[in-house]
Amino acid sequence: MIEQRSMLAALVAACMVTAFATGGLAQQAAPPPAVLVQPAALTAIADQAEFIGRAAAVDKVELRARVKGFLGERKFNDGDMVKKDEVVFTIEPETYQAAVDQKVAQRDSMQAALTNADLQLQRATELLRSNTGTKQTYDQRLSEQLQAKANLEDARAQLRDAEIQLSYTTIRSPIAGRIGRAAVSPGNLVGPDSGVLATVVSESPIRVLFPVTQRELLDAKRDAQIGDPPQVRLKLADGSIYKEKGKIDFIDITVDSKTDGQIVRATFDNKDNLLTDGQTVRVVLEENKPQKVVTVPQQAVALDQTGPYLFVVDDKNVVHLRRIKTGIVRGGQLVVTEGLKEGEKVVIQGQQRIRDGMTVAPSAAPAQPKQ
Repeated sequence: MIEQRSMLAALVAACMVTAFATGGLAQQAAPPPAVLVQPAALTAIADQAEFIGRAAAVDKVELRARVKGFLGERKFNDGDMVKKDEVVFTIEPETYQAAVDQKVAQRDSMQAALTNADLQLQRATELLRSNTGTKQTYDQRLSEQLQAKANLEDARAQLRDAEIQLSYTTIRSPIAGRIGRAAVSPGNLVGPDSGVLATVVSESPIRVLFPVTQRELLDAKRDAQIGDPPQVRLKLADGSIYKEKGKIDFIDITVDSKTDGQIVRATFDNKDNLLTDGQTVRVVLEENKPQKVVTVPQQAVALDQTGPYLFVVDDKNVVHLRRIKTGIVRGGQLVVTEGLKEGEKVVIQGQQRIRDGMTVAPSAAPAQPKQ
């Protein structure tokens, strides 16, 4: 019985030794961690600068009543495109038409008075020549004729004023553009003190105003003297780039003493009406001549207290932690200014499973489609 127990214990011990030995061999034979690598690329990237800007219509008109009266039929729907000189509002014209008719009659009366004064002056002149009239009578008729001329001119001026007042009962858009909502409904009494009836803005082209510091403006002027002026693009609220390129056409003549900046203006075509007066956008200035720089995918770079770093795989599949200096990010690619050369294989996936000096099993990352 004792011998059987001893044999059983020995068998168990042998099995345990075998299990430990097998586990150790399995641990030693564990494969190296798999990682995705991609070579650092030499990419042509132009320097950029971004500014906060605001769109402003080239032309913007507030339509107001210039005479007093009841507002007539509205000739547009809110948001319509209107043409230059298109009628958009009317004010009851009857009172002003009556004033015109009255002034026409007054002018005709003054014209008749002048005709009579001319005849009287002609008779006085003939009598004076024949020595049958007096100089006093001639002077009287001359004075009456001059007075009649003055009265006629005054009547004509009053008629012109009445015609102008009548013309104000028809409110036209002085520009072509989109009209906003009407602030007053038909039937309401309006006048010069009624405020804005509606606003018309031109939408294409459209301007974008943005502030630039003195230092940035000096750099831009020097670059413009060396080569072509920078390209002007817009970044919209959803992060997309507006397809139309702009052109800088004005720099303000004064500097804001509070910000030490100047307002710069760029003009863009806006045929698709994506830009609206007052809209906030990001203005992107980009050099025309890009420079070749080393880039890696943004996810390849990590950051700790010391700074940015990444992992590089050598020809023996050993990873090395590499400290780098970085620049701008463009389209998911990060510019590496120091610490990396073109063609070096960089780990872009699997960094959590590796450490400096470890052997890995690298696989090439699939090629990314060109943007």
